[in-house]
Amino acid sequence: MAKILNQAGTQDQLLREITELSHAFGTTDYVRAGGGNTSVKTQTTLWVKPSGTTLLGLTPQSFIAMDRARLGTLYNLQTPTESLTREALVKTVMEQAALPGISGRASVEAPLHDSLDARFVVHTHPALVNGMTCAVKGREVCHAVFPDALWLDYVDPGYTLCMRVRGEVGQYKKRHGRQPSVIFLKNHGVFVAADAPNEVHALYAAIFDRLAERYDKAGVGLRLPVAPLPEATAVDLARQKIRRAFGRDVAIAVSGGFECAKGPISPDHIVYSKAYPLVAEPTAASILAYRQRFGYDPQVIAWDGLVCGAAATDKQAALSLELAQDGALVQHLAVAFGGIEYMTESARLFIENWEVESYRRKQI
Repeated sequence: MAKILNQAGTQDQLLREITELSHAFGTTDYVRAGGGNTSVKTQTTLWVKPSGTTLLGLTPQSFIAMDRARLGTLYNLQTPTESLTREALVKTVMEQAALPGISGRASVEAPLHDSLDARFVVHTHPALVNGMTCAVKGREVCHAVFPDALWLDYVDPGYTLCMRVRGEVGQYKKRHGRQPSVIFLKNHGVFVAADAPNEVHALYAAIFDRLAERYDKAGVGLRLPVAPLPEATAVDLARQKIRRAFGRDVAIAVSGGFECAKGPISPDHIVYSKAYPLVAEPTAASILAYRQRFGYDPQVIAWDGLVCGAAATDKQAALSLELAQDGALVQHLAVAFGGIEYMTESARLFIENWEVESYRRKQI
């Protein structure tokens, strides 16, 4: 690998190539909102996507350049056991590893990218993949369909995930003499690592082809069944009802009905649409009951043949609905592999209270 990295093209070429990869894998087939991250590296420098930005919106100038030697100090860091204190310390070390000249914050998964030897790393959260990673039999299916891939059970994102991946990758290398090119993370997504852009494309194509074949064999369609949108008058009445229930003006995005996921599926779904929809008629009482249970207002409301995203702005409402649809598609696909397996309550609470995820949402 050292020889390969020494044969790098120019920095401009590398940044053009990772930008092109980011755009190719920044579509809704692979990620939603600010999800996913990408990177490219030389022996001394890692360029990684800024937190909260979209893959489609990246330019060669967007990437955060990081000193790999400084970033590497994380791997021997004595960290506090309390999760939020630990992540705050890790954030400080990452900020110190960032080279001057670029504004923004490096993706929290930068240390994980740095831990993989391959030049290019593309991490996404495709519904097609998460139909497996979020399924009861996900691990079993992964081992059967992707015998060369590495599977990790759910780990909280950030430093804990990085260190777990480093350990598992090290064990994989001892067994196989090389690092894995594909890593599946339960209730999260997939990492693909390769030394050339065409290899990244080929690996993703193989992943999608194999999973599509399994869904087809199980008789599970690749699209989410969504009911037609009612007439405009019914939609207007629904918006009025939601605003009365909230007791204030809110932005509302409306879709025809579909079966919403009834629990937390992945960090992205929690960040952009919350872990649980309100599956009930929106009234002042039902909104209050939801708020008292979770500590915040619902962002997805499903009732009477409609599913609505509700938030402070039109963009946020649209994202809430978009992630609700994505989560519903994951739940639909997971039927092929034993049904959906939601995240644990402790995992949900970690994401909801993690400053990094709050920052990521604000960027969108």
